[in-house]
Amino acid sequence: MNTFDVLIIGGGAAGMSTALVLGSAKNKPFASNKTIGIIIHQKTSALASGIFNNVLGIKPGTTGKEILDEGKKHLAETYPHVFQIEKEKVIKIESKAGSFMITTNKNNYQAKIIIVAVGPSNLFNIEGLNQYVEPHQKLPAAKERIQLKNNDHKVSEGIYVVGVLAGWRSQFSIACGSGASVATDILTEWNNGNPTMVHDAIE
Repeated sequence: MNTFDVLIIGGGAAGMSTALVLGSAKNKPFASNKTIGIIIHQKTSALASGIFNNVLGIKPGTTGKEILDEGKKHLAETYPHVFQIEKEKVIKIESKAGSFMITTNKNNYQAKIIIVAVGPSNLFNIEGLNQYVEPHQKLPAAKERIQLKNNDHKVSEGIYVVGVLAGWRSQFSIACGSGASVATDILTEWNNGNPTMVHDAIE
């Protein structure tokens, strides 16, 4: 599958959270025919070196690597219609007649909406997005981190940014919330502008 309604770039906390919330709407009429993909490039995720003792719902001592590994399994088992693309890195994004062409080191993909969920390293270099790069506003200048210019996560029409790259501080819970927030914005758009969340409940 090379064409998506939404393609998420990055498989850390923010990217995986976005994918899970979007995936959870599969039984909603407005989302049932949507194609969702995530390019899970986790090699440089800062999450991999973390250990978590202060996150609600996560057992103290859980490592970031465990979260990354379990997150992929969770997504695959619970929402298998979300297409996972591994071991690819995005190098270029081009706007093409109302959609986007995404070029990785291995393939080309097309998407109506892009969500950028990679880390805030100053080595960020995705052609087509570099014009939005600016110094990070909430991290120490000495760290030389960057963010993408955005208004409530929206970089430009059809392009969203989530997590630390959106200008948030590097807390796991904040990154997850950022991704979930953008997912509900997109679900709202698909649902003709009606404010939309996806909740599961014990019957």
